[in-house]
Amino acid sequence: MTEFEKLFNENRDFIFKYLMKLSRNASLAEELTQETFFRAYINYPSLRNKEKTSVWLCQIAKNTYFAYFNEQKKYTSVEDSVVTATEQNPEESFVQKELSEKALKCLHELEEPYKEVFMLSVFGGFSLKDISITFGKSESWARVTFYRARQKLSEKMR
Repeated sequence: MTEFEKLFNENRDFIFKYLMKLSRNASLAEELTQETFFRAYINYPSLRNKEKTSVWLCQIAKNTYFAYFNEQKKYTSVEDSVVTATEQNPEESFVQKELSEKALKCLHELEEPYKEVFMLSVFGGFSLKDISITFGKSESWARVTFYRARQKLSEKMR
């Protein structure tokens, strides 16, 4: 078994779950997981710190998701949106969609490590203790970084 095969076997479920949290779509998460590991395979020789592969893979997965999201955004417009008769309030639905897009855009603009800590906690379901171990920092560092990330995201949303 090669090093990369071992990396794949150890992390594929984690990356799939991470992408499921982001996309909330099993088939999309599966497709993005494949794309993530393809990109990881191509760039594996450039990986410097083999101990932080989960962070590296999360970064690739996140970038893959945002690339997909941005590509899909080009194809969907307000005119293409179909409001079904079962929706109670179309205006509220539209505002919610716009707010979600703005939140993702603001999150994407956050600087590191705030963006990564926030995404690992919220979308990845990591505890702050796990995040601290992943980054090789203290748990209080992870807590403060997450708190600051929430504040920065809140400021950007205003």
